[in-house]
Amino acid sequence: MTTEISNVHPQEGDGKDPIAIVGMACQLPGAPDTAAYWELLKNGVDATGEIPADRWAVEDFYDEDPAAPGKMYTRRGGFMERVYDFDPAFFGIAPREAISIDPQQRHLLETTWCALENAGIAPDSLEGTRTGVFVGISTNDYLQMGCRSGDIATIDPYSGTGSTASVAAGRISYILGLQGPNFPVDTACSSSLVAVHLARMSLERGESETAIVAGVNLLLAPEPMVYFCKLRALSPDGRCKTFDAMADGYARSEGCGAVVLKRLSDARAQGLPVLALLHGSAVNHDGRSSGLTVPNVGAQEAVIQQALTSADLSPKDIDYVEAHGTGTPLGDPIELQALGAVHQGARDSKHPLLVGSAKANIGHLEAAAGVAGLIKVVLALQHKTIPPHIHFRQPNPHVPWDELPIEIPTH
Repeated sequence: MTTEISNVHPQEGDGKDPIAIVGMACQLPGAPDTAAYWELLKNGVDATGEIPADRWAVEDFYDEDPAAPGKMYTRRGGFMERVYDFDPAFFGIAPREAISIDPQQRHLLETTWCALENAGIAPDSLEGTRTGVFVGISTNDYLQMGCRSGDIATIDPYSGTGSTASVAAGRISYILGLQGPNFPVDTACSSSLVAVHLARMSLERGESETAIVAGVNLLLAPEPMVYFCKLRALSPDGRCKTFDAMADGYARSEGCGAVVLKRLSDARAQGLPVLALLHGSAVNHDGRSSGLTVPNVGAQEAVIQQALTSADLSPKDIDYVEAHGTGTPLGDPIELQALGAVHQGARDSKHPLLVGSAKANIGHLEAAAGVAGLIKVVLALQHKTIPPHIHFRQPNPHVPWDELPIEIPTH
């Protein structure tokens, strides 16, 4: 998934109405809001850490041997504090029902509310409007924990609605009285950016007059962490060393982010803040590659070019790319080669394309990773500063750096 954004106000003589990002909010490791997130990024902070005691007993599951059955070889990731805190009365939810609601749903409600307030939109003013809700969500740790208990007596009238992805999105529309399209999006790591793409199209078609796009991922149960260790996808030291020679997997992370979108003409007419403009986007699939989880350089090159075409931009217009950049020895080179192929000729060693990834700071939020990266870029535009990309000391030797017009900004 590729998205092209800017903070410039284009000439609109071509009749195209860009999509404006008018509000945003987040809850991330080491950053309970966007202001804290910017400070973390600007100062090059690594927000990953030890698995908290309120998740699971690490010693019961840890073993440095990747082949040890039922064990995980990492003790770290990106975690938020007080992940179970929630004020149900604020949203008109009974305390008994709140117990059965997946904390992912709770964080979606809180973060969406804050994003609307950031936009200067009173949440209760949207009742009955064509406001669409598009939510990137993939995991269901809370449901797994309930099933693992083996106590079927805990099943209550709220167990189903509290744990399904459709209701994670639907509850936002229900509580705010929204009547636009509403659905969850699960395309794994690209979920929240594909949600942005779908929201953009909904706004452009007039199907939605406002769009709320969110992504969420919480790490509550040990089983998924064990699985990713068996896949050998995770870094043993729990850090995303993106583009570095020491890249050895990613750090699983959690958080929630939300953005509010409007057509630019509507945002201006309503006097809403314009934080950045979404000019275009594109989606494709890798198709067949050397393995189910292996990316395809040709497909990635194609989707970048499609996004540029959608945005009526050329490679020379792009100064910075917020990359997927998980920190895997195979994925990083493929992504950089695709970027280099598209931007070859438009950039050179004196005017390189700058590439970074928020995952180096906060880890990989999986379904919420895209919206976390999008918010990072909007913050960078607001502050006119590209934050330093950390954990980059020795360039990955599998990347042909001398042939690519790319630079990793370390300061």
